[in-house]
Amino acid sequence: MDRAQKAANVEELHKSFKDVETIVVTRYDGLTVGQVTALRVKMRAEGVSYKVSKNRLVLRALKGTRFEGIGPMLKGPVGLATSKDPVAASRIAYNFSKDNEKLVIVGGALGDKLLDKASIEMLSKLPSLNELRSRLLGMLQTPAQRLAVLAAAPASSLARVISAHANKDK
Repeated sequence: MDRAQKAANVEELHKSFKDVETIVVTRYDGLTVGQVTALRVKMRAEGVSYKVSKNRLVLRALKGTRFEGIGPMLKGPVGLATSKDPVAASRIAYNFSKDNEKLVIVGGALGDKLLDKASIEMLSKLPSLNELRSRLLGMLQTPAQRLAVLAAAPASSLARVISAHANKDK
């Protein structure tokens, strides 16, 4: 890789770091190509990017971003899972690491907050952004449904009373 390619790689990484909410740093030493490919497929399906790059280039790309604090975590062969959804990257990385012991979560960052392995695990157990949106929508719809039932209740009660009187007279 010549200087121009390295500069382009650093610029691309820098732009991607500005667009994401979370970064999860993993060590993938010992994973087969098939396992890494399976991990990338799972991540891509959830809108998460998983990149492996030289640590020196990543350190340069981190300068001027809110993720500069993860610099000391970049030792040895590491992969970076980045996502706009604060939960998706940590959830996929954590679940994959449970099945494959060779993928080790080192830490990460959520915005400007550094996260250790335990924090990544806790974050992975939270519902995703889409799940939270659907729950909120369900909560907003429930009062409207109850209001419609209550509004219809007097009319149905009146109809039942009239029907009972009609049946009583027969």
